[in-house]
Amino acid sequence: MIVRIFKKSQKKKGLLVEPDEIFLDSKNFQNFDRQQFEGRIEKPISKKNIKFLGILFLILAGLFGARLIYLQIQKGEAYLARSENNTLEKVIIFTNRGIIYDRNGIELTWNEQTESPEAPSRRAYLSPGFSHVLGYVSYPAQDKGGNFWQSEFEGLDGLEKEYNAKIKGENGSKIIETNALGEIYSENIVNAPVRGLDLKTTIDSRIQTELFSLIKNLSENNSFTGGAGVLINVNNGEVIASTSFPEYNSEILSLGEDAIKINNYINDKRKFFLDRTVSGLYTPGSIVKPFLAIGALAENIIDQYKAILSTGSISIPNPYFPDQESVFKDWKAHGWTDMAQALAVSSDVYFYSIGGGYKDQRGLGIANIEKYTRLFGIGAKTGIDLPDEKGGVIPNPEWKLENFKGDPWRIGDTYHTAIGQYGFQVTPMEMARAISAIASSGKLLTPHFILDDTEKENQTLLIDLKKEYFDVVHNGMRQAVTYGTALTLNVPYVEVAAKTGTAQLGVAKNKINSWVVGFFPYENPKYAFTIMMEAGPSTGSTNASTVMRQLLDWMSWNTPEYFD
Repeated sequence: MIVRIFKKSQKKKGLLVEPDEIFLDSKNFQNFDRQQFEGRIEKPISKKNIKFLGILFLILAGLFGARLIYLQIQKGEAYLARSENNTLEKVIIFTNRGIIYDRNGIELTWNEQTESPEAPSRRAYLSPGFSHVLGYVSYPAQDKGGNFWQSEFEGLDGLEKEYNAKIKGENGSKIIETNALGEIYSENIVNAPVRGLDLKTTIDSRIQTELFSLIKNLSENNSFTGGAGVLINVNNGEVIASTSFPEYNSEILSLGEDAIKINNYINDKRKFFLDRTVSGLYTPGSIVKPFLAIGALAENIIDQYKAILSTGSISIPNPYFPDQESVFKDWKAHGWTDMAQALAVSSDVYFYSIGGGYKDQRGLGIANIEKYTRLFGIGAKTGIDLPDEKGGVIPNPEWKLENFKGDPWRIGDTYHTAIGQYGFQVTPMEMARAISAIASSGKLLTPHFILDDTEKENQTLLIDLKKEYFDVVHNGMRQAVTYGTALTLNVPYVEVAAKTGTAQLGVAKNKINSWVVGFFPYENPKYAFTIMMEAGPSTGSTNASTVMRQLLDWMSWNTPEYFD
């Protein structure tokens, strides 16, 4: 009896467990999740704990109620007045554009913060020599009421325009509460600004700065209107330097405040806004001869060893005056020259003969001249990542009919085209790409300004011509340096191959475009170059080769790694 009473008492207290329950649950012992408190005996929450929690909740409710009474009753009128007098304004948080670097991490374009915390930063540029590549921007603009009708930076030229979507970033915004006196009560960011992405370019700012300085000095001291220079990697299309003179100041155009300076840019006949490397079209002269040489070999017009005599000119019947002759002059009498020698001394008679044909020498004809020059990208845009690029012009019968109504194509037109005259026009970048394809024996690249741009590098085209044709032209261009028209580039620290060109301008022919194109090192070409000096005196002794020689000398001391 006593035992039964004890058991009942223990069950009421929850302390007694029947044996069968123990044996039943022991079968599941291995499946208990101890982290979830399985297998443990539950105990009821004590009354003390419940009372403690109730008191805590009452205290918290009292505090909230007291605060509510304070805000709504005691301070209600004050906050009502504040709400009536204060205003909420959504304010732009201007982001920073991405920074543009050269290949060595030097800043070419960066941001400078202004004194006002709400104003956009100002764009700063490395100068001189970079304006046409980098371009300029227009700033966020306000109306008279202080409202921004343009809230973002906008790239207007150069890489700033080409990659605007990538480097512009996204503005943020915040809500500012102010009173009638303009005093700020509170600020809350709604959207955080997103900074623009940076660009790392292929440019070596050291070389570009020096190249611009050399072109500028030659232009100003020797009466050239301007000039341009390009240095490009022949294996991947990276543009190491690309500069044009004269140039505008990117910061002046971006700010737009110096009306006098900007008007001077607009009205100056030297065309400050023209990027001569990609948008300037110029008569090439003899720098087209290497491409005709390859075409003549490919078409079996002539072999590399056959010599042609230049006595200073050739003559053919005049189509307008049958009793007279039309004379096509060489720039000098060269005697007998084979193909490599003709490239070295730039014999016009040789290229008249293989271009248009003369006596027993068959010529390519204008169709094949166009075919082989176009094969190297001449007469078309290069696809470079800069705005406003132009493609060149290769004259042909259709072009003549369009520009000279009723006047048919004649053999003399073919002669002039064969030496890069007449209506022939090219850009310096176009020729840098073409001569790069000569240097690499047939890789027609897409030049580009962004480092590790695999998309551009994958656009390479292979020109399906025999390597021996390229070797002949390489040999002729090397001879041009060792004894021919490019002797100025015969330097001791690197072997250079080159071709010069002098294009006569206008009816009086008292102005010339001076060109030099080429590549180095000769045995293992890595870099191709183009220098063009625009509309200088025909009697001057300094020319584009002078610029390239000075650049090579400078590089031998300051960037010798390019000659390895």
